[in-house]
Amino acid sequence: MKAVLALEDGLVFEGRSVGAEGEAAGELVFNTAMTGYQEILTDPSYAGQIITMTYPLIGNYGVNEQDVESRHPFCRGFVMRECCFEPSNFRSDMSLPDYLKRNNIVAIDGVDTRKITRHLRDRGAMKSVLSTSDLDHDSLIAKARASQDMAGSDYVQQVSIDTPYEWNPAFKGKYRVVAMDYGIKFNILRLLEDAGCKVIVMPSTATADEVLARDPDGIFLSNGPGDPAALDYLYPTLNALIEKKPIFGICLGHQLLAHALGGRTYKLKFGHRGGNQPILNKDTGRVEIASHNHGFAVDPDSLDPATVEITHVHLNDGSVSGLHHKRLPVFGVQYHPEAAPGPHDSRYLFGQFTAAMDAERAEPHVSGTSAR
Repeated sequence: MKAVLALEDGLVFEGRSVGAEGEAAGELVFNTAMTGYQEILTDPSYAGQIITMTYPLIGNYGVNEQDVESRHPFCRGFVMRECCFEPSNFRSDMSLPDYLKRNNIVAIDGVDTRKITRHLRDRGAMKSVLSTSDLDHDSLIAKARASQDMAGSDYVQQVSIDTPYEWNPAFKGKYRVVAMDYGIKFNILRLLEDAGCKVIVMPSTATADEVLARDPDGIFLSNGPGDPAALDYLYPTLNALIEKKPIFGICLGHQLLAHALGGRTYKLKFGHRGGNQPILNKDTGRVEIASHNHGFAVDPDSLDPATVEITHVHLNDGSVSGLHHKRLPVFGVQYHPEAAPGPHDSRYLFGQFTAAMDAERAEPHVSGTSAR
């Protein structure tokens, strides 16, 4: 079956449908990872987006139930150069096309993904429509232009849970951590548990009183989709928690933390998405290669230097990749130390979180460097 991808600026690609039938609109972005397409598909941070994979061969090792990063895919569509229908891997449970159809994800292959990526790199991420039903170019371009902008959009309410739950009820753990679910990835929960944390996952809209009623040693702020500036209803909760407990934020959690500390965020031209992003750790002087998935960044000029210190910087464009509170055990990073997919250079951050909780137990709010 034929499929058509149309961009808001009039560029159109025709290819083969390799997923569900239908039509999907979303912000078209690209990911530079060579592997990990299943983890990428199931990352809730892609809600509202159509993903283009820059690596040309996708689906070769199939799909399995163990490697998913959320309860189901939240992305709108998937774009590939060549999709594999006959995977070869002992862990494979089904093919990628079957998985896409089962989860109602519209997908296309047989298109020039290099051209798409170069176009987005030059022009910026843009609205698009992917369809197997309407194949008229002018109609699809008009639909893309009329679709929702990512800037100003709140997708957290679509991906967050409604009811709190314990990640592993049987696990005791040295630390008790509340994880705020803005679109949390499962590997974050796995690594928190590996670090000795008993994790209670709570909805994004949980109040500070509801969080503190769980008597946590620390609070984790998860990754998630959309524009952090559109989530101002979450800032008061974070403001109320910052003085109470050690806090660690990743990706959207990092951006929300910046807003709660008085900062601002802005939309990047095409964002950072992939497992090969270079990050400078300003404390150590070392470069970490890290996994990223974000289209917004913290404005460094909006942060109060008397209160907040920038700890990590993205070496491709100089954007903020990490910050910490100078007095309190509160810190965040823009990238994904849990990877899935991606390298493991930054996993030490989970140890920093537990060290902050240890320091807080010993002398509450005494050491401003406990999160570092």
